[in-house]
Parts: sequence; structure tokens; C-alpha cells
Amino acid sequence: MSITINIYYKGENGNAKKFAEEMVSSGIVEKVRAEEGNERYEYFFPMDDKETVLLIDRWKNEEALDIHHKSVMMKEIADLRNKYHLSMKVEKFKSLKEEK
Repeated sequence: MSITINIYYKGENGNAKKFAEEMVSSGIVEKVRAEEGNERYEYFFPMDDKETVLLIDRWKNEEALDIHHKSVMMKEIADLRNKYHLSMKVEKFKSLKEEK
């Protein structure tokens, strides 16, 4: 059962976009995508809100997500989030049925 997490990063003066750009340029995004159980890790920019970035993050199961949350990358992500003074809103969804 896959778990999808939507994280809305909100800031000021373009900081949310700068955060996403640094996540990519620093290599953190590629490291997360390479983690066992990661199925998706992509940033999107809402057309009607230039100060928000949406991350869609999907994991194979709760165990893979828990391992990710204990990884070194979580501190790196938190440090970048603090650097850009971002707030977060998090939504979590579980798939109802496995696709065959």
C-alpha cells in the first residue's frame, strides 16, 4: 500500500522556490529518490501562489517512510527549510488498493 505525502512549503520573496532549487542542486533530491521504497519525489509550483512549492512524495509503505524520516537527509532538509524560513502544511494519503 503506497503512501503519498503532499508537503506545501510556504515562504516569502521566492524563498520556497529557492529552497526547492537548492534541494535539487545540492543532490538531496537524488539521494531521496535513490532510497529504498521511494516511488516519487517531485516539486510543483502553483500558478496562483508564487510563494508556495508543493512536494509530492510517495513511498512503498510506512516502513520505508519511517526509515526515510530517520535518515541524515531529514536534518539536511530541515536545515534548508530553516535557512529559507519556510512553513509547512502536510497531507498524508494511503492507497486503498494495490494495483496488480
